Amino acid sequence: MFLRWQQWNRRARFALWIIAIIGVAAALPLGAVRMEMEKSSKQVEYVFDYRDIIEVAERQARPQQFLTEKLEMLKEAGVTTMAVYESSLKDLQISGRLTFYSSRDAALLQSKFEPVGQNFTYILFNGPKEEEMIGPIVREALDRSEAVYSNWSYGGRNGLVVEMPIAEAVMKTMDFDPISLETIHNAGIQILPRLSDRIKPYDQQATDAMLAKLKEYDVDRVLFDGDKVKGASDQAMDNSLYQFGELLKKYDMGVATIENLKKPQQGINKLAYITNYNVVRLYSLSENDGMTMTPEAIADRFLLAAKDRNIRMFFLNGTAQSNTDKAKVVHSLDRIAEAMSEEGGIVDKLSDAGFTPGKPKPFDHEQPSWNKPLRAIVAAAAVALITLLIGAFIPGVYIPVYAIGLVGSAGLYKLNSSLMEQGLALGASIAAPTLALIWVMNRIYSRTVGERRVIGGTNWSVGRSQQGQTPQQPGAVYENGNRMKWIFPAISTGRRFGLALNWFIVATLISLMGAPMIFGLLNNITYNLVLEQFRGVSVLHLAPIILVAIYVFFYNGQTSIGKLRKLLSQPITLTWIIVAGVIGIIGFYYLSRTGNGGQAPAIELLIRGWLENTFGVRPRFKEFMLGHPPLLLGLFLALRYRAAWLLVIIGSIGQLTMVDTFAHLHTPLHISMIRVALGLGTGIIIGCILILAWQIVEGAIRKWAPAIIRKFVE
Repeated sequence: MFLRWQQWNRRARFALWIIAIIGVAAALPLGAVRMEMEKSSKQVEYVFDYRDIIEVAERQARPQQFLTEKLEMLKEAGVTTMAVYESSLKDLQISGRLTFYSSRDAALLQSKFEPVGQNFTYILFNGPKEEEMIGPIVREALDRSEAVYSNWSYGGRNGLVVEMPIAEAVMKTMDFDPISLETIHNAGIQILPRLSDRIKPYDQQATDAMLAKLKEYDVDRVLFDGDKVKGASDQAMDNSLYQFGELLKKYDMGVATIENLKKPQQGINKLAYITNYNVVRLYSLSENDGMTMTPEAIADRFLLAAKDRNIRMFFLNGTAQSNTDKAKVVHSLDRIAEAMSEEGGIVDKLSDAGFTPGKPKPFDHEQPSWNKPLRAIVAAAAVALITLLIGAFIPGVYIPVYAIGLVGSAGLYKLNSSLMEQGLALGASIAAPTLALIWVMNRIYSRTVGERRVIGGTNWSVGRSQQGQTPQQPGAVYENGNRMKWIFPAISTGRRFGLALNWFIVATLISLMGAPMIFGLLNNITYNLVLEQFRGVSVLHLAPIILVAIYVFFYNGQTSIGKLRKLLSQPITLTWIIVAGVIGIIGFYYLSRTGNGGQAPAIELLIRGWLENTFGVRPRFKEFMLGHPPLLLGLFLALRYRAAWLLVIIGSIGQLTMVDTFAHLHTPLHISMIRVALGLGTGIIIGCILILAWQIVEGAIRKWAPAIIRKFVE
């Protein structure tokens, strides 16, 4: 019965590999659909913060003239849109629409004594036009706040007295400044309104009127200001998000999402769903970067964002600073205009790459009818890969584990389909590179066990017991039953290199089986727009390394628990300290470069820049420097030196990083493919150079210090 069960499991193992391969094939059409979707939106929009221009203009001798000149300059430089905010008393004063005073200042203005026990806000409009156009939005905001106010005038100018302290009055959110909207529109520049959720409660009728007014200025997209989208606060009671989303659909308006926010704006996912994902991703250049970065660096950053992260809107911030050395106020508007318009600048560089200025369209994300059946096949294949990994550590469980995996996945799909798909994608992405390295370790073991070699006329067997004796340790050499030393079969250098390269290629193909599982299962527009993220990816950065190390120590014949215990009991030598230091440096660098918060050293930035300019797409540094070369060198050395397994474990970084490249779902799929291919090619070249260097060093050591070689072999 037990033998029959083993036979069934061996057949099941073969069948699981077939299922996994079928799953890879099923994922390819899904990948092709995604690539077509990623080509459906290529235009980019350059947006400047209008409030920043107003604030910079306020610090000039002639603010209105400065504003007019800079609007024209930015338009000619390539800026297509101005972002405008909902107003406040402070914004309106900076814009020159009105002036407000405290009770004390108003009394001084009128040469009167300050009223006792009064702390009101006094508002004067700066002219008849301002009173006509700005007065209604001020009164509307005060009415909404149930503030008490009355008419007031001074010096031929009309205004209001609001029974509210200035500190409170300046916090009241008002509608958009109609004079600013008119100025921008008349300058031939598009408008991007920034809506907030500070006007409470949500008013559907007022919002409808606001959007209707904005539509008159050809507004087709809105951006949100603050940590919530409009209507998010009242969603639970009034279903306000749905109401606002329906208004956006009514006026054919989409939304923009800001990249790299610490926390997504509340309600953005639901609003995106209501608008059928009429969403464009936006990158914001900070005020400091706009002031300090060179035009070339800004252009390179924008190109990378458009090409690698599906960014279609670029938000430019301006600022003014006091320069004591020059004894004047300096601003960044001219620098940004130069970066936009110069030859080879932002507009030229992105246009040459196919990203022309214009109104960005949402991605065409409609899925074909055969999408779901293919994703079901990919899911079954992902379960197969996970089962194969479990079976590598727990023999004889392929059939029950796969059955449980299928049933459990189906149940989880009913409860939370997104969680099921992410779980299977994560499990498969961990399983594929781990299985690849396990396969490699088994190949190494099979080449170094069961061979015979005659040295000095004596027949030494490798890993075989003498007749009538207990089994001996695999990989060690025995003479007459006594352990002599660790030895490997004699293989020529060319043969070793051929085997190493062959194993590297096969391991790479097995590892890359995890990539189709990711883009096949997570084939949804929400991942491309980063409305939903592939959770748990950080586990992928360490799990295969740990699993391969466990397999080497506890499952592979070359290293047993006994040898591990003996290794731990060895005295600490300078060699061990150096080895530990090297591993620590590699580990620290690897962890520091993992995730979005990692900082690249200067030398890496230099190499990355050269690769980007040379190939158009830069391979991942962890692949072609930290991963592939150590693995190829380790495979080459493993056929002679038992300590080479350490390089194989380090080299697993390259295998898992290839799969992790496809986990960046906001990166176009063809970019990920090119990146992996370049990383492999570059890594193999560097690995071959390391092998050649080792051969030279090894020859010198064999001649001048053979004891070192014996130490690593024994």
